[in-house]
Amino acid sequence: MQERKRLADIVETDRELGRRLSDLETFFELAGEGEDVAGEVRGELARLKEQVERLETRTLLGGENDARNSIVTIHPGAGGTESQDWAQMLLRMYLRWAERQGFRTAVNDVQAGEEAGIKSATFTITGDYAYGLMQSEIGVHRLVRISPFDSAGRRHTSFASVFVSPEIDEDITVDVRDDDLRVDTFCSSGPGGQSVNTTYSAVRITHLPTGAVVQCQNERSQHKNREMAMKILRSRLYEIELEKKRAEARKTEEAKLDIDFGSQIRSYVLAPYRLVKDHRTKAEIGDVDRVLDGDLRPLMRAYLLARRGEKQ
Repeated sequence: MQERKRLADIVETDRELGRRLSDLETFFELAGEGEDVAGEVRGELARLKEQVERLETRTLLGGENDARNSIVTIHPGAGGTESQDWAQMLLRMYLRWAERQGFRTAVNDVQAGEEAGIKSATFTITGDYAYGLMQSEIGVHRLVRISPFDSAGRRHTSFASVFVSPEIDEDITVDVRDDDLRVDTFCSSGPGGQSVNTTYSAVRITHLPTGAVVQCQNERSQHKNREMAMKILRSRLYEIELEKKRAEARKTEEAKLDIDFGSQIRSYVLAPYRLVKDHRTKAEIGDVDRVLDGDLRPLMRAYLLARRGEKQ
């Protein structure tokens, strides 16, 4: 059904492009007759350009798992409240991006910081090519700003890491031995009602051979939380194996670097100037607020174009 929907979208897009081209031809005919349609032509060309860029981006997503849903995990770096607040800003940015794309999101687990921000967050993005697009975000993100938590108004640098794995389904088998798992249960935190916060419904699973840790607390029952945590764990172990294969094939920038200076993939500078710069593609955007509000398309597109160049 997913493949059928994907093909139907391609057919509908082709028809829509045909309609837009026909409308442009009509506008040009009216212009030839002396009608003032310059505004309409500019608007239609802008919409057509945006649609063509979206299609071109889609053609760059030909990887084995690019069409899958994605599971995203965010961790703040060292720095306490500053980094935790930055991690929460990233969480909002990605949820807004998914909303712009028409994707569905489900927050599987969020650990709130003591004063502000979050200690960690895991969420699922459901939509065509969610994983292929979100691969551009794997790595360390750096924020430079005047700290809202510093009474002296000094500039601070914060770091947070983002890790993305494809959501796997029944056609992929990932064997996980029970002996390799440590399962802990605890009371859920945050909103959800008395029954959620007073029962041991939250589940944390540690995969001992790799050290991977996942947890889920958004469901009301321990059984459902464990089921979701195992799904996330299998996806993460699958991504770890994929990363090993990619590393063997060619030397690439490792996705999970130390969350510190010199390892960032992208910088978001709010002071003393305003700029977003991707250090892998050299893409720069001056409108930082637009990016933090979820407009990641130019950055993702630049990454995919650069990746295609590497493959060629």
